[in-house]
Amino acid sequence: MKQKPSGKHYRYSRQRERILEVLRSTESHPTATWLYDKLKPEFPRLSLGTVYRNLAILIDLGLARKIDAGSTFDRFEAKTEPHYHLICRKCGKIFDFGARFFPEIDEEIRRSTDFDIEGHRIDFFGTCSDCNRKS
Repeated sequence: MKQKPSGKHYRYSRQRERILEVLRSTESHPTATWLYDKLKPEFPRLSLGTVYRNLAILIDLGLARKIDAGSTFDRFEAKTEPHYHLICRKCGKIFDFGARFFPEIDEEIRRSTDFDIEGHRIDFFGTCSDCNRKS
């Protein structure tokens, strides 16, 4: 059973553990449906609702994040350390970009406002090299 700092308890789940393992093993920022399709052979009774519920728990535990990339499907990742995303508007692929150009931005905004900064997110939108080659 894993406990969140808020005191919320979650029982151990093999399905949740495998969802996290699969999330950590890919850089593709998958959808819940992709995860479901990947794990269904291993867990024949798995439902898409179970995948979504376990993703919500992983997010609550701080082990995964949901990425709003402007598409109709939620995308997920297990990389929770600060990084930026490059999002292709043509194919929808999401790429991680690890260099942090503004590591002091949270503190700078905290000092100049009365806002309690918990973090920030910066996404870059454009066209990936694969889509540029196809054009």
